[in-house]
Amino acid sequence: MITRWQWIVSQLTRQLWFRATLISLLAVAAALASLVLSPYLPSGLSAKIGADAVDSILSIIATSMLAVTTFSLSTTVAAYAAASSNVTPRATKLLIEDTTTQNVLATFVGSFLYSLVGIIALSMGIYGERGRVVLFAVTICVVLLIVVTLLRWIDYLLRLGRVGETTDQVEKVTEKAMRRRAKVPYLGGSRLADPARDVPDDASPVFADTMGYVEHIDMEALSDCAEETGGRVFVVVLPGTFVDTGRALAYLEKGDAENQAKAIRAAFSVARERTYEQDPRFGFLVLTEIACRALSPGVNDPGTAIDVLGRVGRLMSIWASDTDPQEAVYTAVLVPAVAPEEIFQDVFLPIGRDGAPMAEIHIRMQKIFGILARAGDGSLRDLALEHSRLALLRAEAALEFDEDISRVRIAAMAVGQR
Repeated sequence: MITRWQWIVSQLTRQLWFRATLISLLAVAAALASLVLSPYLPSGLSAKIGADAVDSILSIIATSMLAVTTFSLSTTVAAYAAASSNVTPRATKLLIEDTTTQNVLATFVGSFLYSLVGIIALSMGIYGERGRVVLFAVTICVVLLIVVTLLRWIDYLLRLGRVGETTDQVEKVTEKAMRRRAKVPYLGGSRLADPARDVPDDASPVFADTMGYVEHIDMEALSDCAEETGGRVFVVVLPGTFVDTGRALAYLEKGDAENQAKAIRAAFSVARERTYEQDPRFGFLVLTEIACRALSPGVNDPGTAIDVLGRVGRLMSIWASDTDPQEAVYTAVLVPAVAPEEIFQDVFLPIGRDGAPMAEIHIRMQKIFGILARAGDGSLRDLALEHSRLALLRAEAALEFDEDISRVRIAAMAVGQR
């Protein structure tokens, strides 16, 4: 469960300017720390270790870091553009929030500001002989940090923006969201089996006041509203749902909905774009977009679509894992679960449609259905069998070569076997 403040902090720390500002402040503090530490050092140490060379070292850092930062920014922007055109624009946000890229750029900017502060302080004569020793020691540490960061950055640039690397990042963030949801299937609340049937008729609806996607739901705030009224709050939209002013966000069982509407509405963060944290379906949609783009005639890359199907199979098997869900913390707030059938429709129908002329796509889909049917019980197995049947019908209608149809039928027959 992620509270509203935790969610806001997580969104803040993913911004590039936040990391750059933090490291820059640390760099400036390190440059000024020499004034505090210099009285504790013995005299004459500066000449012994060559601390007088700190002026030249700082000048080199200032000159080189400005060029390296500019080059890195241009390379990063080019990688974002490549990912947007070759993968999907929805995956670009992951690259922008990538911690490795942000840490590298923040280190370069911080090193540049550190050198500027050091040069200015030396020019003003603030540092004495002992202060130069501390500044020299800190500068050596900064140089080592720059070298390690550059080596890491060179290795990372070789993969940044590539289809495989970007797809891997989408899978990782989707897996994280899936495991979090498997652990807390109702966002910490109680189970709402069927919103259309289980919401009381006398419950008062609370409508959205803007149009957009639900990003986050503050369960603690909803629980406070339920406790204040002595009733229950029925959440009828999940993160990732597109809402408008005519769609109810939740229903309040008791109390005056007009008085509680503002607090309930504030618990739902609505934005223009979807995010991955509380919305596992979004990750599946992005993976589907990657596969469908790869299957387009202009790209014609069925290997990427097959790779995506394998990743989807790994992610969906999380439903069949032995993860024990946590008990409800906010018992007065009822929330529906993510419906597996919606993810099946989000993924397999578009990929099956765009890969209809390719037997290898149908065969891989049938293999994934077989894995899910064997790994899951109940509804998951039924979904796998049903979509296997639909995929076979599509293959028989789209494929022209009898041998290809026969191969797909053999793969489909193995789906129901344990």
